[in-house]
Amino acid sequence: MTTYVVFVRQDTKDQAEMDMYASLASKARDGHQITPLAFYGELEVLEGPSAEGAVILSFTDKEAAKRWYYSPEYQAAKAHRNLGANYSVLMIDGID
Repeated sequence: MTTYVVFVRQDTKDQAEMDMYASLASKARDGHQITPLAFYGELEVLEGPSAEGAVILSFTDKEAAKRWYYSPEYQAAKAHRNLGANYSVLMIDGID
């Protein structure tokens, strides 16, 4: 079953850390089948707290999403994301 990982960035604390995150996160995709569905496009909050940006990534299944998310490469990138901004990250199963 297709699984989606959704990132919602509430606010940026340190742009230099976010730049490092972007560099490392792109390298962490190597060897993983990831389809970006939305990537920091124009965002309009209809309900709830404000957000600066959002990303939706599609994976073939939950195991593939977890292999990527918990990989040493992504965890190294994540450390910079955590220093650079406040995020919510969700994983949700598709309906296929």
